Amino acid sequence: MQKSILILGACGQIGTELTLALREKYGNDQVVASDIREGSKNLMDSGPFELLDATNYDAMEDVIMYYEIEEVYLMAAMLSATAEKFPMRAWNLNMNSLFNVLNLAKEGKINKVFWPSSIAVFGPNTPLENTPQSTIMEPSTVYGISKQSGERWCSYYFRKYGVDVRSVRYPGLISWKTLPGGGTTDYAVEIYHKAVSGASYTSFLKADTKLPMMFMDDAIRATVDIMEIESDKLTVRSSYNLAAMSFTPAEITASIQAYIPEFKVDFKPDFRQDIADSWPNSIDDSQATVDWGWQPQFDLERTTEEMLRNLGK
Repeated sequence: MQKSILILGACGQIGTELTLALREKYGNDQVVASDIREGSKNLMDSGPFELLDATNYDAMEDVIMYYEIEEVYLMAAMLSATAEKFPMRAWNLNMNSLFNVLNLAKEGKINKVFWPSSIAVFGPNTPLENTPQSTIMEPSTVYGISKQSGERWCSYYFRKYGVDVRSVRYPGLISWKTLPGGGTTDYAVEIYHKAVSGASYTSFLKADTKLPMMFMDDAIRATVDIMEIESDKLTVRSSYNLAAMSFTPAEITASIQAYIPEFKVDFKPDFRQDIADSWPNSIDDSQATVDWGWQPQFDLERTTEEMLRNLGK
């Protein structure tokens, strides 16, 4: 079934892999990639691309009208660690890009929206274990505040204007295909690169800091699945909890050392430790399982195997 799709922020960590997956599924010409910079050769060569600032409403509208876009995936964002350094730039990008897409949907110029939230919406008063779908949030980071605000606006636009917006709260994401983009969970990607290169690694989080994580293939599958499910099956219009595995830097180190025994890691926590300490250890995603059949396929062992095998090629 063909549909015309626009991806904003297509050159980022998630956007790159999402673009290629959607092009494989729906056809290269049906998926328009866009970003403020050009992306990887694979992305640029595989289908249409537009240089586009997601905070520019008029430019976004022009692209949507030109390509007769039906669905928009808004992946453009400034992530947690970077956003702490540039708070107002992060707020401007994360919020204004969302308002642009929601308003275009409200005006009937697009039919469906995907917008990602994050475990960053939770805060130090949130239950740490099996964090419920609905719970105390009180985020303590710029990124988390913008994502919590975005969730409320998504829910509002659905209730008030009937905008079909869908969302998941991504945990930390791990991929061998693209480099991370300034998040607090980036250590879980960097550590594999160091291990394969024969270098040691210095973790910016403490050894026992447990965080929810997910292999990118699972994240892409969840994103595509929630956009394909019938609208009336979705009971959450803010954002769904999404989970796969939780582990610590010590545990990921041990999983790598099972393949590379000589790999060394030391621990020097920096400002990102405070961010990580405000996030849950594990997530209850049972509502996503009930509503649209979500099930992860990758645990830590399989993730480590995939990362080392592909980075070692």
